[in-house]
Amino acid sequence: MPVSDAWHQRLAQARLSRQQTQRWRTRGVVAAGTLDFAGNDYLGLAQDPRVSEAQAEGARRFGSGAGASHLVSGHLEIHEALENALARWTGRQRALLFSTGYMANLGVLQALANADTAIFQDRLNHASLLDGATLSGARSRRFHHRDANDLNRLMDRSQCSHKLVVSDGVFSMDGDGADIATLAQVSQRHRAWLMIDDAHGVGVLGDNGSGCVGTRWGSADVPVLVGTLGKALGTAGAFVAGDAALIEHITQFARSYVYTTAQPPSIAAATLKALEIVQGEPEHRDHLNANIAYFRRGALQLGLPLSTSTTPIQPLLLGSEDRTLGWAATLAKHGLQVGAIRPPTVPNGEARLRITLSARHGRRDIDRLLEGLNACQRAEATCHA
Repeated sequence: MPVSDAWHQRLAQARLSRQQTQRWRTRGVVAAGTLDFAGNDYLGLAQDPRVSEAQAEGARRFGSGAGASHLVSGHLEIHEALENALARWTGRQRALLFSTGYMANLGVLQALANADTAIFQDRLNHASLLDGATLSGARSRRFHHRDANDLNRLMDRSQCSHKLVVSDGVFSMDGDGADIATLAQVSQRHRAWLMIDDAHGVGVLGDNGSGCVGTRWGSADVPVLVGTLGKALGTAGAFVAGDAALIEHITQFARSYVYTTAQPPSIAAATLKALEIVQGEPEHRDHLNANIAYFRRGALQLGLPLSTSTTPIQPLLLGSEDRTLGWAATLAKHGLQVGAIRPPTVPNGEARLRITLSARHGRRDIDRLLEGLNACQRAEATCHA
């Protein structure tokens, strides 16, 4: 058999396996008029004309791309200004820009950990954190979700000289938050560092939208803070914030930072404007929180399988892949886009609709969503009658 045929056969087998379990992913083109309840633009800043204009002006002033890595010639004054602004916003000495949140988590864990390190991760952490731990070569253990007792038990057993506790700030598929205070206490008890990926908290939670960590927990409590720019801030990229020694170490040793082209300067300019809006216009967060409360009231009245999340991430646990895909298809017919999340993204038997709310949504938009979900219930009841 020719080599090319063997490879195509391997690809076909992998495809068939995913398709048979209803786990094959497809990219849908969002049609005009579709209401998006699947994205992470929590404050609606991705569509804010002021942010778009700042990006355009940044491109006119600095060009369309940085042209090199930060350590060669790609670190421009707009990048420096954004890093300084992010450091002030999060109450840290310094911040460091990355091209994506995935790259930030890979780079930080690879730079900090090695075979002499023990990494302890929440079982529901994002894939980038799990992959970063694997890349580092560290000894990695996963504790039960938000279970400090299990974390403490695992850390008691470890003989490693360096320990790192890692958790999402807001969990991307469940919408619940980490207990930062308890994680910090357990970490300090074991002379470990704590790393929080606040991708879904930055811009939404905390004082001035600084996240679930932000200025409330300083570097002594949370030495390593990661945040993304492509969710509530509406642009793209990520940052790591901490004390000067940490940031200098990551700058030198994070391969995903050293060996990649710097963020386009236009994105940095747009993010500076978005950051200004987040800090100066709390009404966007107020409107978002009102939308969350309104949706939850309506969902509870319909008897939907709502979680306890009070963040913009509102999962509806449906259980099976077939049921989740069926509900998503019904919603699509009503012009509503909602994430149909299946294993391996979530555990087996926990397929769900991942509904996300934004400050761009109005009451009529949420009413349309509730009507669509009610239609899913009615269609299901008819099938079972």
